[in-house]
Amino acid sequence: MSKTLDIIMAGIISGIVAFTTSQLGVTGTIIGAVIGSMLYQFMSHFFKEPLENVNTLKTPKRVESQIVYAFPLIIILAIEIIYLLSSFYLGPREIFQSMQTATDWNLFRTIGVGLIIMGVYPLLEPDRIPPIYGLAVLGVGVVKLMAGFVDYNSPIVALYSPIFQHFNVLISIVLIAVLLYVIVSIIQDSVTIIRKEDQSKNSKGKLREIEL
Repeated sequence: MSKTLDIIMAGIISGIVAFTTSQLGVTGTIIGAVIGSMLYQFMSHFFKEPLENVNTLKTPKRVESQIVYAFPLIIILAIEIIYLLSSFYLGPREIFQSMQTATDWNLFRTIGVGLIIMGVYPLLEPDRIPPIYGLAVLGVGVVKLMAGFVDYNSPIVALYSPIFQHFNVLISIVLIAVLLYVIVSIIQDSVTIIRKEDQSKNSKGKLREIEL
């Protein structure tokens, strides 16, 4: 699983470098490389080392599924934080505009569809991801998808678009809180399973020593 994690991190870092290069040229390549390096160190510390322990301890695949499930949520959470800050600061606003341009102004729709798909997965595989997390992610996905269509001229959109216009910041804060709750809960759940497996292994080892 750690090899899979390396591949995922390599893909994410390559995407960051490619995006920053397309936006800022050579300077963007340097910035992207620095950000990618920092992200790799962060992910290695919080995910790769626990996963190596998982492989050693033969922890159920639930832990692997939860950690992989949390990756895109962390990225989406970062995007949502940038979007929230863009309402107050110029720097985040420029970054968010760049992301919108890179996705042909379909950023929220893409995120919404992705989160809806991710939200359905725990409902189909409750043994790997608790369904409560899936419902939370599904709810966030529906809201982001609705936000992605506020610029459409439609009677249905006209009914809810004023809500996003007047409570945009509040909605963003709530979504950030929900995503943060799901991510932290998944990580804590994974750590708990690893610790229980570790304790179980230690207990079996002590019993064998006593029998000998």
